[in-house]
Amino acid sequence: MTRANTKPRSAPGTVRLGLRENRAQFVLLVVVTAAVGALVGLERTTVPLIGTEVFGLAGNLAVFSFIVAFGLAKALTNLAAGVLTARFRRRQLLLAGWLIGAPVPFVLAWAPSWWWIVAANVLLGVNQGLTWSMTVNMKIDLVGPTRRGLATGLNEAAGYVSVGATALLTGYLATRYGLRPAPELIGAVFVAAGLALSLSVRDTAAHLALELARHPAPEGGPAGRPSFRKTFARTSWRDRSLRGASQAGLVNNLNDGLTWGVFPLLFADHGLGIAAIGLIKGLYPLLWGIGQIPAGHLADRIGRRPLVVSGMLLQSAALLSALALLDRPLLAGVVSAVGLGLGTALVYPALIASVSDHAHPAWRAHALGTYRFWRDIGYAAGALLAGLLADALGLDATVLAAAVLTAASGLLAARWMTDRPRT
Repeated sequence: MTRANTKPRSAPGTVRLGLRENRAQFVLLVVVTAAVGALVGLERTTVPLIGTEVFGLAGNLAVFSFIVAFGLAKALTNLAAGVLTARFRRRQLLLAGWLIGAPVPFVLAWAPSWWWIVAANVLLGVNQGLTWSMTVNMKIDLVGPTRRGLATGLNEAAGYVSVGATALLTGYLATRYGLRPAPELIGAVFVAAGLALSLSVRDTAAHLALELARHPAPEGGPAGRPSFRKTFARTSWRDRSLRGASQAGLVNNLNDGLTWGVFPLLFADHGLGIAAIGLIKGLYPLLWGIGQIPAGHLADRIGRRPLVVSGMLLQSAALLSALALLDRPLLAGVVSAVGLGLGTALVYPALIASVSDHAHPAWRAHALGTYRFWRDIGYAAGALLAGLLADALGLDATVLAAAVLTAASGLLAARWMTDRPRT
């Protein structure tokens, strides 16, 4: 490993920070992120319907259990990923994530019982936690502090455009060939592509070392690095701005987890077919993805907080529109998908960039892992909330509760978050 670090490409004198300076590596990582998003996009349209129509699940909480499993596994993996970066290279963790996700498409296609689907989502959560965390960290390492918003916007755009495109494709395949196995087996292509491309990725340890050399040493633990416990506490609640970002990330993904399970069932109950549901479920992440490119650039120009607050309030309005227009279900689905997609596009890159702004490079991976832990716990929280409220009060009340929580989260972000000048 010592000899590998002495190769010319990793020598401090040849390493430069910046998007243009590292464009080839950056573009390769963007394509890898697209494959990461495509794998999770397999589930957006069909899996809730597989639960009800193939396995005959009656309770909403049982149907949404696969999202709970996914959210918990991804959140815990995000948290562990920050710790693991102290022991392993980012590239090693990226490759491990792909290997863990390899069985997922085949289990989804031929699972003999619902609990196999739930188990596959544990693997999918670990896959997403490792691969997506590493692509985010590696892009941030490459570009340096001045272009973090754009870098995270491009990263998340690639992933969520791919989520949306795959949701549309699986909806079409399910209409033509049935809910299983054709829609799920395309995931094997995504796994193979992601793994092959990740083998070509170079590690970014030298870029991180260069940025560290330009910063004063942080306060705290050995060699100036705060302990994991201190970083977790600082990111979760002690630092006011990091606390604001963490709670907003949690509620943002609570919406995603809730609508992931609720919207296919809600719109199916109002007469829409699989193709129309696929359009709604695909449009949301497509706009979420595409919108992050200008949103990330805007976050670098006007600051992080304005985008987070406005994005959360827009998502709240979109959820309310789904209920207000429900007598015309296709219109309700499209309008709400557009609002949710654009609102999330404003929020996502701004939150990641804000956490990066407030974290020293020595403990940034831990801070991002903690933030992504809270953000992706939102999937599990949203699914649990959706299952409990839908079984007790119905799907409409579930959507209304999400709208109220989202608006409250936006107001908390306005109160707690601050923007720090980027040097």
